[in-house]
Amino acid sequence: MLNLVHRFLYGSSDSIAACRGPMAASENRDGMSQGPALSADDHGVADWPDGPAPAPLPDSLPDGRPWPRIGVVILGDDADADRATTLASIEGQGYPQLQHRVCGTSPVGPMDADYLLWLRAGDLLAPGALAALCLEAVLSNAGAVAGLRVLFARGVHGLDLLGEPAASCGEQASFGCGDILVSRDALDHLSLPSDRALPSSAQLWSQLAAAGIRRSRIGRPVLLARDAVGTCLPSPLSIVSLTDLGYGGGAGIAHRRLAEALDLAGHRVTHLRLADESPPAAAEWTDQFPRTEAAILASGHDLVLVGNLHGATRGAGLVGRLASALPTVIALHDLFPLTGRCAHPKDCPVIADGCDARCPTPAEYPQLAPGRIAGAFAAKRQALHAPLLLANSDWTRARTQALAPGGTSIAPIRLAFPTGVFRPRDRAALRRGLGLPEHDILVLFAAVIADAPDKGFDDLVATIARVARPGIGFVAIGRLDDPSVFGLPGLHVPGPIGDEETLAQWYAACDVYLTASRLETLGQTPIEAGLCGTPTVAYRATGLTSAVIDGVTGILVEPREGALADGLNRLIEDAAFRQRLGAFARIVLESRFSHAAAAVSLHDALAGWPGMPVVTPVARHGFRPEMLGQFAFARDRRAGATGLVAAPSRPTIRLLRRAKQAVFGRVMPLWMRRVLYATTLLRHRVSR
Repeated sequence: MLNLVHRFLYGSSDSIAACRGPMAASENRDGMSQGPALSADDHGVADWPDGPAPAPLPDSLPDGRPWPRIGVVILGDDADADRATTLASIEGQGYPQLQHRVCGTSPVGPMDADYLLWLRAGDLLAPGALAALCLEAVLSNAGAVAGLRVLFARGVHGLDLLGEPAASCGEQASFGCGDILVSRDALDHLSLPSDRALPSSAQLWSQLAAAGIRRSRIGRPVLLARDAVGTCLPSPLSIVSLTDLGYGGGAGIAHRRLAEALDLAGHRVTHLRLADESPPAAAEWTDQFPRTEAAILASGHDLVLVGNLHGATRGAGLVGRLASALPTVIALHDLFPLTGRCAHPKDCPVIADGCDARCPTPAEYPQLAPGRIAGAFAAKRQALHAPLLLANSDWTRARTQALAPGGTSIAPIRLAFPTGVFRPRDRAALRRGLGLPEHDILVLFAAVIADAPDKGFDDLVATIARVARPGIGFVAIGRLDDPSVFGLPGLHVPGPIGDEETLAQWYAACDVYLTASRLETLGQTPIEAGLCGTPTVAYRATGLTSAVIDGVTGILVEPREGALADGLNRLIEDAAFRQRLGAFARIVLESRFSHAAAAVSLHDALAGWPGMPVVTPVARHGFRPEMLGQFAFARDRRAGATGLVAAPSRPTIRLLRRAKQAVFGRVMPLWMRRVLYATTLLRHRVSR
């Protein structure tokens, strides 16, 4: 039962309707018939609003303040059909400080609430909408927050999200404002009339912008809008998603999800990979891909979205040629496009003066012979004058601005995550199914190559040694050739996991996620873990400061010896704190890193780039109905992807890899690279 202890300070007491528990959708508060009940066949959300109660919210905000008071005004009268379902969707929010009122118009006056929202009778709040809107308002200090609308009649026919206030698509005032949560202070700046209906959402959004009110948007549904008119959709673009090896591994996964977001926004996406034309062993000596280049240029595409290419080429010639013919953007999954050869320059003493043969790590992946580094660096800087660089975190954007040539175009984007796959689940049931101990506190760490030095493996081993004790278990996901290095008899090693659904189960089965990495443009694994309700302990370094919100989705510690162990022990010893962080992580990360949030960020980046004038600001960003399936509460939830990483290596391969590392370390000498290249060419000629 909702705690409806606050009232509006105007109007008669008879006009204030208190939710009194789940009402039958066929009756109003006076027992009058309201017409047929809405179902998931109409709005696409499973069992809403008559489904199970939502997970309880933490009893206060992350900083300890109480949840703000929210007032919901329902616009309509007793003749409106489905008003009972609207009321049930309000009650189903599980929000601790909530009041609502039913009125025929929408007077605006002094109200005993911190935030307000207006619903048309027959429209529904989406599950968890108020907590998501409110948490974003608090974290961003915004006076108004907007979320996605699900547009439905007899079935879902689209989704949309408010865009640029200056744009217009003629939205009618009768449409309501159920997708915007507005603070009382912001309303005081608008001087809205108290005797007339509110403007439409788009009009209110524009008025808020004109008044200088800070606004924010979240990329998850907040409103199920019945009989909504179609939204203003831009013309679809024809886009090439270009990668080196495809969609496996961290960068490949991130790029695939960006391409999925564009597809769900209505664009046509063609997927190409350079490895289909040239093998990875030739990457150091290859910068010509005539078949791929000809296919792109001959097909009339509007945009090339480039991901990592250094697995197939170390050069910038292909990108330069494409960018001179077509609008081209580069997603910075790492910093390779800005350096002579490396993916992360770290504290390199050379790069400030220009990469050349003085490079301290020429044999580390992506390797390049020292004598060729200066030429590669110069070619990249020349090529960067045309493309738009897309930075996936605040740190990546700042680092790019510092390293890129003057005049380079840079824009921020959000990465996309399948929030319906990575979601909280029944932890006890998962542990039984995965064969994990029921009562241990489980700490998980994961990477494609779990023992890679760039993931802070030595630091990880030291941290675990400091924390390990009875009752604490550890799970290692990814390629790990020698699990015995941890000295943990109870270490659980599922190895590389090739599909999102299984990976999400492991995240959700554990209590804490741990990463010792200091080199991330963002850090996808902490976000995946947080979406599953599992908080993270990480260093306050690089892009991790955007992936982990300190005190909200996890703990950030200073990059010094012992700090990770201290942070991990704090979460191990405080179950209530872990649970608070896990609950907040799910809410805020779903709002900020959904496919919809990514698609909007990509549109905004292109609309602000002179290199692509065909993309202009829109009043509303539109999405195909299938976008709803990316969210956990959708009736037709989309299945997770497969092929995330390569299959586990055979024991013989693992043994040979360890032997090679014992002799040469993790680097690959130039002579060995040349032998592999020659062998690949020979095999190719024989096969032909």
